[in-house]
Amino acid sequence: MDRMSVNNYLVLLVWIQGGYFLLTGLWPLIHISSFMAVSGSKNDLWLVRTVGVLITSIAIGLVASAIRKKVDGAVMLIAAGAALSLLLVDVVYVFKKVLSKVYLADALAELFFLICWGVLVLNLKNKKQLHR
Repeated sequence: MDRMSVNNYLVLLVWIQGGYFLLTGLWPLIHISSFMAVSGSKNDLWLVRTVGVLITSIAIGLVASAIRKKVDGAVMLIAAGAALSLLLVDVVYVFKKVLSKVYLADALAELFFLICWGVLVLNLKNKKQLHR
């Protein structure tokens, strides 16, 4: 990671994940019918909206961190934890046939975020060890 510092990559990742979460969180809140046209019909709209509000809340925190250009351990933990949680929900409930297979596309996005967080955390550890 020569061209950009690890911190710049962290900020970029938070922008990308925050933007993705903002889009996916707001979508069912703004236009539930198009959301269900893509993701499949839902019985409990209150639950879909609750998840949308929670994902939007996480997105706002990530975007706020990106705007400040400060990504601390708590932000990294929330971002990676949210990605892991959504990945597990997507995969488990697609295979239980509760969710449509389209959720596997979201699972891939969440996996991408997790891999990026892993690479950046390893680079942070290596950078700290080099500066000892």
